[in-house]
Amino acid sequence: MNRKALSNSFYQWIQLLRWNKPSGRLILLIPAGWSLWLTPNAPPSWKLVLLIIAGGLCSSGVGCIANDLWDQQIDSQITRTKSRPLAQGTVSISTAVGLLVTLLLLSFIVVISLPPASITLCLAMALLALPAILIYPSSKRWFSYPQAILAICWGFAVLIPWAASESSLDGGIPLLTCWGATVMWTFGFDTVYAMADSKEDKNLGLKSSVISLGVKAKKIVAISYAMACFLLAIAAYTSGVNWIFWPFWVTVVISMQDQILSLDRSKSSMSTFGRHFKNQVWLGGLLLLGLILGKIA
Repeated sequence: MNRKALSNSFYQWIQLLRWNKPSGRLILLIPAGWSLWLTPNAPPSWKLVLLIIAGGLCSSGVGCIANDLWDQQIDSQITRTKSRPLAQGTVSISTAVGLLVTLLLLSFIVVISLPPASITLCLAMALLALPAILIYPSSKRWFSYPQAILAICWGFAVLIPWAASESSLDGGIPLLTCWGATVMWTFGFDTVYAMADSKEDKNLGLKSSVISLGVKAKKIVAISYAMACFLLAIAAYTSGVNWIFWPFWVTVVISMQDQILSLDRSKSSMSTFGRHFKNQVWLGGLLLLGLILGKIA
């Protein structure tokens, strides 16, 4: 294989893993950051932060490959996804499976590199998360609210970092509410993201929370965001985060609700839903910045 062909193959692999789209990786890592900075041992060590980032990138890649393997035929019929490598045939199934196995091995290496006292618990959590990550992509065929399953997957982005930091899941209200905030936030932003494909999904007989909720979808997203902000506020308060966090929180609450009020499904284009998704990355990151400053100031 010559250099040009190798470079093209590598680029196709990056596309398959979606590593060329940082928003999707960051929106998974942000709740992991919330968790790390809400623990009693916060601020976390840089080594732990880097390991959690590496684990998040690997698990995100596993989810993307699993999604595209399940949806190879469907993706070719959806406007937003028809250019994906497996849908176009620019990456073979065997290569995709090889990358999937490689990322699972790298994820295992990350777990066994965590603090020794936490390895057993984190490994158990990772094994518990794996079936949900692999099965989620198929859920649009048999479950009316696949976004809820994704939200559960996202919840492990809170549980595993907490376990890595504390060697325990005995986190009480801070852990429970951080997990709840992540689940509600994920259900909200992924429901909006699904709006981009809702007409084509319906024509193909696929399911989504948007299709199931119908005209109530926008209202439910607004409620999801409100509950996420409320639960994270409880997590911050009970964790002893100082006053610096609250101006960030108020800004995010106002911005999230404003985004929903300005969202018109009947007039919005695919780029509008994508922009909403990216804005959630910024708002989630703003909450993380507030937590960091609230812990170190």
